[in-house]
Amino acid sequence: MKKIATLMLAASAAMAGSAFAQSAPPYAPLTTDIQANKPYSAYVQDSRGVIARDPFGLCWRTGYWTPADAVPGCDAPLCVPPEKLENGKCVAPPPPVEATPPAPAPTPAPAPVPTSEKVSYSADAFFDFDKAVLKPEGKSALDELTSKLGDMNLEVIIAVGHTDSIGTDAYNQKLSIRRAEAVKAYLQGKGVDSNRIYTEGKGEGQPVADNKSSDGRAKNRRVEIEVVGTRSRQQ
Repeated sequence: MKKIATLMLAASAAMAGSAFAQSAPPYAPLTTDIQANKPYSAYVQDSRGVIARDPFGLCWRTGYWTPADAVPGCDAPLCVPPEKLENGKCVAPPPPVEATPPAPAPTPAPAPVPTSEKVSYSADAFFDFDKAVLKPEGKSALDELTSKLGDMNLEVIIAVGHTDSIGTDAYNQKLSIRRAEAVKAYLQGKGVDSNRIYTEGKGEGQPVADNKSSDGRAKNRRVEIEVVGTRSRQQ
């Protein structure tokens, strides 16, 4: 009886104060009790402090209600987005699934660098006078040369023989060729493909010093070896 009397009193007060219900759709289902603000509320409420609602779930406002008095579930959302009301409770949506980032693109292989290395050796260090047989010193120099070919994509080796001016042109031409061929044979024995080795004899035709002096003639007696290929670019 006391509860009924309280509700009747609240309803009478609401009517006396020109009470009216919200016009917007309800924010909370009828099964959800919405507590009024304390100590003062601009909504009609029962003895429990629960806001009175009409059969459609709309909250009853008093005549002095203003938007500043809005209560979540009546004139304000019961749940703050992105939360949604589920079974009378505000439930946050599950966190988005983060997409797995794509694997980084593989680093492109470094472009090979063309290289050409030309070395001139003294023929006197390679051969005895008027000979085309490699001396131990010459073999050692060629061993050092081939050891540098390991990291190279070899394209061609060019061996060119030269002589001084002593002797006939024809003889010196043949001697320069035989010495270049001796270099090729030794490199081939070290595993270099014979198709990659080219030989040439220039005889006495391309001196680099004056043949009138012994020092000049020694400089002209030479074997020039040029190595052409590519190496991977250094990082």
